[in-house]
Amino acid sequence: METMTIHDTTANDLPWKIRYDASRCTLCGSCVAACSFRAIESKVERRRMVFSEGDFPEPRQRFSAVPVIKQVNSFQNYCRGCGICEKVCPNDAIAPERNPDTRHPIITRCMAGESLKRGGRRNLGTPTRTLDQIRVGRISQMTDPSLDALRHTFDMLAPFGRIRPAEQLGIRMDENGKIVADNDGPPVNWIHPIIIGDMSIGALSWRMWEGIAMAVAYLNEECGLPVRMCSGEGGVPVRLLKSKYLKYMILQIASGHFGWNRIAKAMPHMIEDPAGVLIKIGQGAKPGDGGLLMAQKVAAHIQAIRGVPKADLLSPPNHQGLYSIEESVQKMFLSFNSAFKFRVPVAIKVAASSTSVSVFNNLVRDPYNIVGGFFLDGIDGGTGAAHEVSLDHTGHPIVSKLRDCYLAGVKQGRQGQIPLWAGGGLGKTGDLAADAFKMMALGANGVFTGKLILQMAGCIGNDQGRCNACNTGLCPAGITTQQPQLVRRLDPEKVAENIVNYFLATNTELKKLMAPIGNSALPVGRSDALITTDKAVADRLQIQFAC
Repeated sequence: METMTIHDTTANDLPWKIRYDASRCTLCGSCVAACSFRAIESKVERRRMVFSEGDFPEPRQRFSAVPVIKQVNSFQNYCRGCGICEKVCPNDAIAPERNPDTRHPIITRCMAGESLKRGGRRNLGTPTRTLDQIRVGRISQMTDPSLDALRHTFDMLAPFGRIRPAEQLGIRMDENGKIVADNDGPPVNWIHPIIIGDMSIGALSWRMWEGIAMAVAYLNEECGLPVRMCSGEGGVPVRLLKSKYLKYMILQIASGHFGWNRIAKAMPHMIEDPAGVLIKIGQGAKPGDGGLLMAQKVAAHIQAIRGVPKADLLSPPNHQGLYSIEESVQKMFLSFNSAFKFRVPVAIKVAASSTSVSVFNNLVRDPYNIVGGFFLDGIDGGTGAAHEVSLDHTGHPIVSKLRDCYLAGVKQGRQGQIPLWAGGGLGKTGDLAADAFKMMALGANGVFTGKLILQMAGCIGNDQGRCNACNTGLCPAGITTQQPQLVRRLDPEKVAENIVNYFLATNTELKKLMAPIGNSALPVGRSDALITTDKAVADRLQIQFAC
């Protein structure tokens, strides 16, 4: 018999245990075939059976080989708790169970001598969200009649682009009484107040990206909702750059500059301008850290788009050559505005932090009037891969920092000139409309969400450590993987259908929240409509305290 030592890995060291009932198992092999992590395998166990065949007890024993399903006790191929085995089992014979005694965080660091990396959700116990402690408390009734959410016409558009104050609009009346514009202003696109956040074609599978793109096109062309999606870092397929659907895409450039050589070469062939350009300085899930795409996900088409070999792709933590806010405005904003001949709004994305207001204040005073938006990303945002210590222990909640930026604009009398867009865990409870409404009432012009889009597509990960293997390239749902056999599990048409239906429902729910407060336009800055039963939240956000 093989000797077991104290240092050997057992199931009790792993974060999840496999519950297996051999009496229910028909040995069809579906669970083993479906497990993308190779965390279970078919094995043969030696069993002893004692029996007696005569009239009097004459115990004898017989040994037989019995096929079973066993958990792999390895830190390379361990169960992530995704539950795919349970989903495909026809007899409910197998399922993962959370192990409260796991030693995984300690042992993996001891074995590899490296920082843990994983997919993008915080696994620490999450307290009650601030947004869940806020209610819509001002209801227009007799004094200010409320609107009919089903019959009234609502203006559901948010600006992507610099909004100039009235005295700078360059509009005058000529001698014939006609209004004329003396000069052209900064480009502004009026879009849906919810943007599908930046997720790269390297982080997502090609079928997932196709599903999102189909959904955005359908929402715009068939449903009349001007929803936009952001490309994320890493470039986009040339076919999309040359298509009419580019107008629904916000192109992102991050510190790695991946894929931008292809975008630059495709500019002469573009038949449509993109919806905007987003310069990513930081992200909320791991602020101060650059992007990370593991080698397992750098497939052939990703290598072609980015012009890189099959290796871990790390973006620098900041844009090289940029050392101040003013320099960022001069170099990057001017260059990207010039590249598209000042027809396309250019915005900046930063991670929420104690310094966010300083950045926003400087951008508001931008003398060029070309900063087209300020995207603020909070701690609960998702990411494709990151060091676990960054995901769990860095970042800033989004609500208070959004409020600080808005009030800083109010103090200068310049609120709304640079549209505020906020994200980071919005829709975490499944209700994106309520989160978006509250964020807008606190000062946001619009919101963006990415992690929720993955949930719509069938992602089974959560904030309690289930799955969270986006970085491995072994996504069991086919969403964040580049392996063909796993990607085929995802139906892009079903992904598109789910996203379209969710946005239609969210649009109705937004109107249901706007109508009672008497707003026919987005309730930007309507903090008087909000109340909270938490005195600390009321004082920090300057909203009404109710008891």
